[in-house]
Amino acid sequence: MKSIVIFASASGTNTENIIRHFANCPKAGVTAVFCNKPEAGVISRAEKCGVPVVMFNKENCLNEGFLDKELIEYRPDVIVLAGFLWLFPERLVKKFHNHILNIHPALLPKYGGKGMYGDNIHRAVLQNGDKIHGVTIHKVNEKYDEGEIVMQESFPVALNETLDSLTDKIHQLEFTLYPKAISRILGI
Repeated sequence: MKSIVIFASASGTNTENIIRHFANCPKAGVTAVFCNKPEAGVISRAEKCGVPVVMFNKENCLNEGFLDKELIEYRPDVIVLAGFLWLFPERLVKKFHNHILNIHPALLPKYGGKGMYGDNIHRAVLQNGDKIHGVTIHKVNEKYDEGEIVMQESFPVALNETLDSLTDKIHQLEFTLYPKAISRILGI
């Protein structure tokens, strides 16, 4: 069975969706969730689904050793970033080249880069009067949001769109698209 490891540091809705999607899949499953925030909602979501959580801090992330050792134990076929905002360590990007995915709530390259996440993006879409919005799933490289695009999907922005309605539409699209992209990378 292929191993999916998720890095997350927020509420964990995407993480839980991915765990549940692959729960009955005979070819792949989520083997661990790595989290850098002790107060993150993703911890209880993962534990509720029976997935072990590996906690780490900035030092563990930047210095070779802890994360490297833990990842070797779980032998991921793909690493999935779901609400993980730190730049992924270059040594791990090289070690897992083309096997790290990230989801971005915009149509990259538009609204990419450091500081462009969540409501920051959706506010910019509304302020700029964009006619379309969407989600991008891309491979991770050494720079924020510049890796090869794996999948994108868009939807029209309604005239009466609000921050909340955009957020809801993005989440629904993420829940559908991310498992498809993971399956594609795993070849299942």
